[in-house]
Amino acid sequence: MKLDSVKVFIVGNPPPGFGGRYFVFLKLRTACGIEGVGEAYAATFGPTVVAAMIKDVFARRFLGRDPFQVESIWRESYGSGFTLRPDASMMGVLSALEMACWDIIGKAVEQPIYNLLGGRLNERLRSYTYLYPAEGEGDEFYHDAERSAERAAEYVKQGFTGLKFDPTGGFSAYDPRQPTQEALERTVRLVRMVREAVGRKADLLMGTHGQFTTSGAIRLARHLQPFDPLWFEEPVPPEMPEQMALVARSTSIPIATGERLTTKYEFARVLAMGAANILQMNLGRVGGILEAKKVAALAEVHYAQIAPHLYCGPIVGAANIQIATCIPNFLILESIQRWGGFHAQLLKKPIIWEEGYVIPPIAPGLGVELDEEVALAHPYTGDLLHLEMINRPLG
Repeated sequence: MKLDSVKVFIVGNPPPGFGGRYFVFLKLRTACGIEGVGEAYAATFGPTVVAAMIKDVFARRFLGRDPFQVESIWRESYGSGFTLRPDASMMGVLSALEMACWDIIGKAVEQPIYNLLGGRLNERLRSYTYLYPAEGEGDEFYHDAERSAERAAEYVKQGFTGLKFDPTGGFSAYDPRQPTQEALERTVRLVRMVREAVGRKADLLMGTHGQFTTSGAIRLARHLQPFDPLWFEEPVPPEMPEQMALVARSTSIPIATGERLTTKYEFARVLAMGAANILQMNLGRVGGILEAKKVAALAEVHYAQIAPHLYCGPIVGAANIQIATCIPNFLILESIQRWGGFHAQLLKKPIIWEEGYVIPPIAPGLGVELDEEVALAHPYTGDLLHLEMINRPLG
């Protein structure tokens, strides 16, 4: 079996745009006609550049290779260009290509990927959602305590037992910063109202985005602690796990991180420093499915848990489900609400969500199929990044 071609889809995500302004999907095809899909969570360059990177890496490292040779292809891609270091752009590209190889492998042997990585261990996967605005509401929702509390109660009624939100405000290319008294007061009010709205029916996940200095994060954690969050996510930027470890040692709230990290090497530093005990690798950036399995194993020996991150499309979501199904230290899975809307339209068969849980598929490979007609009908033609930072200091 030999890899023969790659096709890239840059898909615009129509309003409300939950999961990002566009998705970068790819489809690999073998000479014998088996196809596999992947998705890159690549935010450092524009989408057409990412598509060119995918085609370049495919031509150099994947074309003509046996897709079963995941380890050797991965090592050669990772070390190409005299790098041998975690690189967010390369890892986004490599994650998508490797993911598609596993999809082909599973289809070739007629097994879901989780059966090839240890077998089904979790029969259903607890999931959480971000607090998203309802139809017709804009970004002002995210700073509205009353609406956040109402929305949280609606999600709990749907069956969710985990709710994530960032109550502290925007994030800037000039961060980290110190929270102001106004920001602390606004944050406490929003968190209190959400906790009162849901009681103990749901965990609250504090989804900060590395906005704060070490001392600022410690101050903020002190204010959050009475509300018993399940985690405090990225309290400081991801560059210095040594500083995140100081936050972790100062609070009883578990620290979570990993959305912006790649490879076993970066996660090993986090674990060695004691910077976090909930790891949130994104399967479209970490380095792929096998790399995620290795990260989960590292976490297991540190008694740390895995909560796969999702702020992209349903192909990464499907890969997250595969890895969550076969690891013993799985905690909770990020959902884009109930996997409906455009995320469901992109798949020939939607991901199954029932009363707060995702049900792992039994179909071979990733267990999902990209609907090419839908993908091609929604091209993204802009040049913006997947997620833009605010380019000014925030007070």
